[in-house]
Amino acid sequence: MVSAAEKIERLKKEKNAVILAHNYTLPEVQDLADLVGDSLGLSIEAARTSADVIVFCGVSFMGETAKILSPEKTVLLPEPNAHCAMAAMCTGKQLREYRASDPDCVIIGYVNSTAESKKEMDICCTSSNAVRVARSFEGKDVLLVPDMNLGAYTASETGMRIRLWNGFCPVHHGISYGQVKALKQKYPGAFIMAHPECRAEVLGLADHVGSTESMAKVAKTSEKKEFIILTEVGMKHRLEKENPEKTFHFLEHAVCTTMKMVSADSIIDSLENGTGEIFLSEDVLEGAKTPVRKMIDLS
Repeated sequence: MVSAAEKIERLKKEKNAVILAHNYTLPEVQDLADLVGDSLGLSIEAARTSADVIVFCGVSFMGETAKILSPEKTVLLPEPNAHCAMAAMCTGKQLREYRASDPDCVIIGYVNSTAESKKEMDICCTSSNAVRVARSFEGKDVLLVPDMNLGAYTASETGMRIRLWNGFCPVHHGISYGQVKALKQKYPGAFIMAHPECRAEVLGLADHVGSTESMAKVAKTSEKKEFIILTEVGMKHRLEKENPEKTFHFLEHAVCTTMKMVSADSIIDSLENGTGEIFLSEDVLEGAKTPVRKMIDLS
C-alpha cells in the first residue's frame, strides 16, 4: 500500500511542485511540507524556487500573497474555503471609501489581508516589521488595518498616534490576561513569548513579543529551557521538533480551526486535480504588488 507521503512525493516530481505549510497547520501537514514558516517568509521562498506549482497549506490570503509575488506560477490552496476571519474584517470597498474621506492618510495593511484589500494600501507590513514600516511615515496620519492589536502594539512601540481598525484575530484576541497569569503561576520560571496580535494587557506579561519566526529563533538561541507561548497551538509542533530538549506550554484552546482544515488527502487532491487554484485579476495583481514589494524592502 502506497502511503500518503509517498504519493505526494511522486506527484511533486510529476508536477514540479513545492509544498509550503504555515506554522499553524496540523503536525502531519508540516511534516509533509518542504518548508514550514510564516506566510510572508513562505511566499518569498516560493518566489525563489524553480518549482512550477506552489501548494500553500494555510488560508486564502497566504495563497494570494504567493500569487502576487509569483504571478507566473500555479498556486494551489488545498482547502479553497480556508479563509482568515481577520482578513475578512477589512474589504477593498471599505478602504476605498476610507481613502475617499481622508485622501492624505497613509494606509498600512497587515499582510494578513485579502489581495483586494492590499490593492488599496500604501504599504503592507508583517508582525515583525510593522514598527519599522510605521516609523517610515512618522509625522503623517497613519491608519493600520485590519488588526487593532497589532496597531496598538505598533503605536506603543513607536510613540505615534496610529488610527486603529476594528479587526482582530479571534484566536489571539481570545487569549486573556487571567489565562496568562494562571499559566505564569503554574510555570513560574518559564520565559513568555507572545504574538503582537494578542491584546495589550497580555503583551504586557510577555518577556518577548514577536512573530512566529522570531519566536522560533529565540527558542533556538535562548538558554532558557521552559517557555510559555502565546500564539496558535500549531506552533508547538515546530518548536518541539526543533528544540527537543526544551518544554513549551500553550493555551490548548488557542486553536484556529481554519488552519487545521488542510490534510494529506486535500494536498493529494490539489496536486492531482488542481484543486483550489488561486486566480487574481491583472488589476488586483498589479495593484497589490507595489505595497507588498515595499513591505519586503523594509523587512
